[in-house]
Amino acid sequence: MASRRFDIVVSDIDGCLSPEGPLAFDAPRLAKIAAFNREAQARRDRPVVTVCSGRPLPFAEAMCRLIGNTSVPCVAENGVWVYHPGTNEYLMDPRITREHLQAVRAAAEWLREEFGPRGVTQQPGKSASISLYHPKTGVLHEIRDGIKAEFDRRGWPLRVSMTWLYINCDLEHVSKATGLDRLIDMVGATKDRLAGIGDTTSDLAIRRHVAWFGCPANAVEDLKPHADLVAAHDEVEGVLEILETIRRL
Repeated sequence: MASRRFDIVVSDIDGCLSPEGPLAFDAPRLAKIAAFNREAQARRDRPVVTVCSGRPLPFAEAMCRLIGNTSVPCVAENGVWVYHPGTNEYLMDPRITREHLQAVRAAAEWLREEFGPRGVTQQPGKSASISLYHPKTGVLHEIRDGIKAEFDRRGWPLRVSMTWLYINCDLEHVSKATGLDRLIDMVGATKDRLAGIGDTTSDLAIRRHVAWFGCPANAVEDLKPHADLVAAHDEVEGVLEILETIRRL
């Protein structure tokens, strides 16, 4: 049987496999990643690519199907969910309680009433977190600190962070890192057999869980010093470059 240095590559979605904004998928290049995964799962001569993302679970599941990952779990909604394509299991973090879910619903209702009239919307499909969007990202920067202060005042256990286009409000004890811990336990992986890909500082959670880490060229500058390779190309083209490098390691 052919050998491989890594068993799994954990990749972020937005800014890596998908454009950050509302643009079309690069379907031809994603098809090349699907072909890479078919070879990985049939011949075991390269790692299987899976995802770790803040995107809602249905988006992450669809991305696994698109890139041909039929065997390795993925992390969705910044750790709220681990989905297993091989068994079709949807596993919410068991440490999320009814009280946590009630706090998220209360926060979502307050955010809707407070900022909905200003055109701030909530990304659909989230189960135990909230992502806020406005076409003018400056509006989100203006309201972020006030949101955090109100969460603290009301005792809602939610941290507040910014991506390129969203404010993310996540349970304080749930993250990409805790999701990856669950994924790794599920498959019995070890750090030395894992590689990762990311483009923002939230992907440092991936960096800390893997032995080798790459970034597409569009990654934020603060992340690039943590990478073993910064690709010459952006987004999915850069991911393909990284995968080819990993395959040769």
